[in-house]
Amino acid sequence: MRVLLALGGNAMTNAEGRARPEDQIAAAEVAMAAVASLLETGAEVVVTHGNGPQVGNLLVKNELAAAVVPPVPLDWCGAQTQATLGFVLMDALDAELARRGVDRRTAALVTRALVSLDDPGFTKPTKPIGRYLPADEAALLVEHGETWEDRGEKGWRRVVASPEPLEILDAPAVQALVDAGFVVVANGGGGIPVVREADGRLRGIEAVIDKDLGAALLGDRLSADVLVVATDVPHAVLRYGTPEAEEIGRVEVSQMEAYAAEGHFASGSMGPKVEAACRFVRTTGKPAVITDLDSIVGAVEGRTGTVVLPD
Repeated sequence: MRVLLALGGNAMTNAEGRARPEDQIAAAEVAMAAVASLLETGAEVVVTHGNGPQVGNLLVKNELAAAVVPPVPLDWCGAQTQATLGFVLMDALDAELARRGVDRRTAALVTRALVSLDDPGFTKPTKPIGRYLPADEAALLVEHGETWEDRGEKGWRRVVASPEPLEILDAPAVQALVDAGFVVVANGGGGIPVVREADGRLRGIEAVIDKDLGAALLGDRLSADVLVVATDVPHAVLRYGTPEAEEIGRVEVSQMEAYAAEGHFASGSMGPKVEAACRFVRTTGKPAVITDLDSIVGAVEGRTGTVVLPD
């Protein structure tokens, strides 16, 4: 059983959303205890993760230092957070496996995702990132080539493209590590966005790739048997926040797509997870599960969570 496990950004912060180093280390220990339980079943596991809070921290540093040093581009922020979170997760998993007497090796891979310059997101960036700033501070960052929008009373906020991932360029390296017996952390934040120039060269580009869509694509490329999207709730929910709220258990992909079309899942939270799960099932003919960390062993066995199945 090969499992592609996508950890939500909340899995790398504390319960209040703080992302201090000590908070991230403690959260990684909790997440990797769940991964260790999965490994004890004999599964092969590839872990991918969100990086929103961590990139957000780097953006604040960019803003505070903009008058002194040029801001670090967003693709560099993605690479830095992939490496940092990768080593934090490896350390946590190594310690948990040692405690349980499980002999497995770990690796983290800085991973690129190919996007197209023709993606409509680059024509009109719409993905908001970072914090709100007053006009004069935003103007300094605009001078450095960033796109900021006036959001009224809240202030100005940066917007970037969120293009469709077309290929996980380093998937063959992930595959080689998995075949060699490694538990691999890869493609954090959906992958570092890169474009291919006319002469074939690759270059990084300022963009944000949806982490869950990147996970679905990587799971397909690695021939994963199941995609598990780990979040902070045990199930996706119909009519969330209403007295008629209803947890979704086992569901065929066409029905899940119909629920999404009816507007049951918020675009900034559950929506991308549902879309990623449906894409994986449509592409591979294999199941995807949305659930919380405490339930991932049962999720892989198809007993818990929202299990999306082929029609």
